[in-house]
Amino acid sequence: MRFLFLASLCLFFMTACSSSIVPPPRSAEILMSEGETFFSENRYDDAIAAWEKVRERFVSPEMNALAELKIAEANFLAERYIEAAVAYEAYLKAHPNDPNTANVLYNLGVSYHREMLAPARDQTTTRNALSAFKTLLSRYPTDERRPDIEKFIAEEEDTLAGHELHIGSFYQKRGVSAAAIARLEPLITTYPDFSRRDELYFILGSAYLDNNKRELAAEQFNRLYKEYPQSKYTKKAQKLVEQKF
Repeated sequence: MRFLFLASLCLFFMTACSSSIVPPPRSAEILMSEGETFFSENRYDDAIAAWEKVRERFVSPEMNALAELKIAEANFLAERYIEAAVAYEAYLKAHPNDPNTANVLYNLGVSYHREMLAPARDQTTTRNALSAFKTLLSRYPTDERRPDIEKFIAEEEDTLAGHELHIGSFYQKRGVSAAAIARLEPLITTYPDFSRRDELYFILGSAYLDNNKRELAAEQFNRLYKEYPQSKYTKKAQKLVEQKF
């Protein structure tokens, strides 16, 4: 009976001790695989968590680089574009000659493009998107996505031109015509495809007129009449000419 009691007691302690054993940490390879599984299931937060642990392990520079890229891609597909942009920027800085550079630049540009604000607001993300896409085309001029990239660039340049027009219009409305001219004149040549050129011609012509530059004002109004005969700004210009010329 005493023997059975002692045997039971030993068995109890062995079970208790074995239950407290901490399993070994999962290897970086296993974590990478788990991340891929989560990624394929659209469980982006779980995928990122797995790949962050891979980075912490730092098994090799190659595996860390892959984890960094995967984290950026997961943020991109989760539509967390600011986080994705930060991750892509860091990747480009750490791996400037990586074979994935074209894709990274494309996704970086798209990330910033998706965060663009209206022309009247801050244009940092617009400029960043434009920079990424222009760098991509400069380094990879035959990239198959070139038509899409050029559309993105056109939208970004149009937004930047709209931003400058907004500022120039602000100056003109407050009677600071010289400042309006300084802001608006470069738009004529810098953004030849600006979608609001009729408005630009009108405001710039008005600023010239208020600044006693009648010949330059006439030049802008003539452009307006010729290129946009049906624009509401053409009618406004006609009234302005009748009043001030």
